[in-house]
Amino acid sequence: MDAIVTAGGIPQPDEPLYAHTAGSAKALVDVAGKAMVQWVLDALGGAERVDNIIVVGLSPKSELTCQKPLHFVSNQGRLLANIVAGIEKALELNPAADYVLMCTADIPTLKPGMVDWLVDTAMQTRHDLYYGVCPREVMEKRFPASKRTFTRLKDMEVCGADIHVAHVSLIRPALLEKWEQLIGNRKSPMRQAAIIGLGTGWLYLTRQLTLQAGVQRVSGGIGIRGRAIIWSQAEPAMDVDKPHQLEIVRRDLARQLRAARPRPRKAAAAARPAKRTARNSSSRITSGRRAGSSKRSSKSKKITRRGQDTRRRSVPARRRDR
Repeated sequence: MDAIVTAGGIPQPDEPLYAHTAGSAKALVDVAGKAMVQWVLDALGGAERVDNIIVVGLSPKSELTCQKPLHFVSNQGRLLANIVAGIEKALELNPAADYVLMCTADIPTLKPGMVDWLVDTAMQTRHDLYYGVCPREVMEKRFPASKRTFTRLKDMEVCGADIHVAHVSLIRPALLEKWEQLIGNRKSPMRQAAIIGLGTGWLYLTRQLTLQAGVQRVSGGIGIRGRAIIWSQAEPAMDVDKPHQLEIVRRDLARQLRAARPRPRKAAAAARPAKRTARNSSSRITSGRRAGSSKRSSKSKKITRRGQDTRRRSVPARRRDR
């Protein structure tokens, strides 16, 4: 399956991350020594289920690398337009493709095994869209200070993941207007629910809407077959939208890098074998001396005993002569 990475976002002066990007793409901000998008490419490149990777919004001049074939598509100016351009490029590379993997460039803690799990889980059925969600307790256990926006449902509280599987038919013109509205309000669950219908908005507002019911209403409102993927890991939903979230992933990945480095041996630890050898050799010398002295003492005892036996035997011989 080909993967599409949307990396065209450029924070504006009134947005929280502008001070960290200064007008450049958010995907290129440094995270523990790498561009943020490079961490995502490393995860996708290490996944067995990924074939080609398409980066939308950056150029080859960004000097990104990947284990899998890497393709670039220029920034189209809007998120939905970038998604459409990415799917069109995937169909150009593989006209027989049914599904694509879509993710954003701002989830740097993503791992290859998570990517493979999503593809394997999604391909068990034949839905149009597999939308990932992360329960609140999972997110706050892994990243307790993330301060994500959660959708409060009747049966759980969830935040949206940033990696999904979609059928290529989702870019047909009849759906694009509805997608534009939903994506434009992706940070406001209440507005998204209202777009689907007033009844859905009311159910959400009064917390009578379950996850499954919400999926059915949204899918029906758009005209597709959708399925929610519930993540047991927080990394696919840990996106970077604010400075404190950037610092969280920087510390987390720096800690992972330190843990992965081999630890150098201490000088004292390296000197211990030599000391043991010295002690062993001295103990062997001492034991050798003891062994030699014991052998000599045993010989002298034997000689003494023989002498005593000779004298004892000579006494009766003299008495017989008399």
